Amino acid sequence: MKILFLISEVEDIVKTGGLADVGKALPIALSELGHDVKIVLPYYKAAADSLKLANATPQQIIYTNGHSYAFNIKELNFNGISVYFVDYPEYFNNDKLYSDDSKVSNAEKFTFFSLAALKTAEAVSFKPDILHTNDWHTSMACYFAKHSPLTYNYFAHTKSVLTIHNAAFQGTDNLINIPSIDPTSPGMYVENNHLNMLKTGLLYADNICPVSTTYAQEIATPLGSHGIDDVIRQRINIVEGVLNGCDYEQWDPSSDEFIAAHYSVDDMSGKAACKEDLQKTFGLKLDSKTPIIGMVCRTTLQKGFGYLMPIIADILKHNVQVALVGTGQKDITEQLHQIANAHPKQFVFVEDFKPDFAHKVEAGADFFLMPSEFEPCGLNQMYSLAYGTTPIVRGIGGLKDTIVDINEPQGTGFVFDQPTPEALLSVVRRALLVRLEDSEKLQTVIKRGMQKKFTWKEAADKYVNIYQHK
Repeated sequence: MKILFLISEVEDIVKTGGLADVGKALPIALSELGHDVKIVLPYYKAAADSLKLANATPQQIIYTNGHSYAFNIKELNFNGISVYFVDYPEYFNNDKLYSDDSKVSNAEKFTFFSLAALKTAEAVSFKPDILHTNDWHTSMACYFAKHSPLTYNYFAHTKSVLTIHNAAFQGTDNLINIPSIDPTSPGMYVENNHLNMLKTGLLYADNICPVSTTYAQEIATPLGSHGIDDVIRQRINIVEGVLNGCDYEQWDPSSDEFIAAHYSVDDMSGKAACKEDLQKTFGLKLDSKTPIIGMVCRTTLQKGFGYLMPIIADILKHNVQVALVGTGQKDITEQLHQIANAHPKQFVFVEDFKPDFAHKVEAGADFFLMPSEFEPCGLNQMYSLAYGTTPIVRGIGGLKDTIVDINEPQGTGFVFDQPTPEALLSVVRRALLVRLEDSEKLQTVIKRGMQKKFTWKEAADKYVNIYQHK
């Protein structure tokens, strides 16, 4: 099949978060299955400065809503896949991928990008069987492919898929701020003159794919949907969760370039050296017997800090160390620095994101904590299993779909359900107690987890099945 893959970031080209991992891994996995995949990305300043690509086609011009947009198309061979860039400097030639000022809104930039991406496919004579969009940034392409007179003829036989990576972000803005669309156009999801880009895409996608089975169920409920449940319930028959995969080439303790010693499920001896390296690197007290709880995440309420902050003092009363790496909400990071200053040999907070630190924590910690408020898929719990670092997770979204509690058959970690600090404290104490009193059981669980695999090939196979049926 011919697959046009629209996304706002791709690892190794431009990246701000986990979306970029998908932007690289899934197209490669689809290509390896024999499909013809083309990616379209904005030509951000970071990409333009590093790649310096020539124009791939004559200049393109879009006339819409009384405005004209002249843009160029660049092309890059990326792991055997053609990546086409929409080069429109007025929107994308700045240091940040996403706007944090009011001059040009994200809705304006990405509504234009969604339309320009479709015109890019036409300009390079690529008529796709499948239009695969991702999150609010590209969701409007599902609408344009069916509704815009500029594109609907060319995409008349194209089926659209919209993957929801995080429904909390929906791309809403006043129609006044989005000049590339006619505010009187029918069929868009508009409330109080504000366009909701994600909901508009959800109304027109032929398939909707949240990034885990449980998240697919959660977004159909008022409590778990961030307000999109009205559209999801309306289209529930085309909603199917597809769990993201894990890049085991990048996350493999037997070959990881960032860690102090290599190890595997057959020879775990190197993990002790990784633990000592983590304690040295982060200034924790050197002690092989003290369990380390690791966290690598954004310091936001979504990641469970509303549950964690009230009980950190209680956790630190135990013989335990905590290594936390991340950036996020200022009020949370300030509190974390205060705790680290009060417990310098027991609690460390690194307000930064460095790949080597993330790998050191995964390899050196005994437990990895993910007490998320919501988690569409999550990847760190997959990394933790691969590194023999037992996950402690809240049973929601992708965490529920990937981690089985130690007390269940085929257990791989520790799971708590209730969204309270008390429930989190209880599961942390349970994990510490099992380590102290039943290390044999814990070792069985660790080895079982290391043998578990969540591959991008599985995800790609499932997407292909969705493309071909329904």
